[in-house]
Amino acid sequence: MQGIPPIDPTQPPSRAKKLMHRAGMSKAGRWFGIEVGSRVDPTLLRLTRGRLATTSFFPLVLMTVPGRRSGTPRTVPLVYFTQSEEVILTASSFGRAKHPAWYLNAKAHPEVELAAKGIKLAYLAREAEGEERDRLFALSKRLYAGYGLYEERATQRTIPVLALRPR
Repeated sequence: MQGIPPIDPTQPPSRAKKLMHRAGMSKAGRWFGIEVGSRVDPTLLRLTRGRLATTSFFPLVLMTVPGRRSGTPRTVPLVYFTQSEEVILTASSFGRAKHPAWYLNAKAHPEVELAAKGIKLAYLAREAEGEERDRLFALSKRLYAGYGLYEERATQRTIPVLALRPR
């Protein structure tokens, strides 16, 4: 069975991606990601089977998870990379003070669905801790330098990293 497309966080980004990453780390880029991308990308990704998003310069996966209180399925686009068969997600919330809702939902309901490039599979989420979390977060920063900036902004919390294994 084919899984979510592999993404190697150690691959250096192209010049165009570096430029777009730099734009994403700006104040305007952060606003765009929070206010536009997070709202528009789930629909764009579904309609184009993962081929088009407002932030196409990032590897994106759609995660669907029940709301921790409502139980209503919520779908959110997330930057990801892979390690072996696991999909790695970083709960940065653009460096905001609180954890993102999707992370809290996945902690409450670890059985989630991931979709990317037309592939949709069931996964089981777990939080990486200790040395594993530190290693995966360092890889997150290699994938996108903005995670380092988000870490500086999120002074009241440690940014969690989730590892998701196919069910």
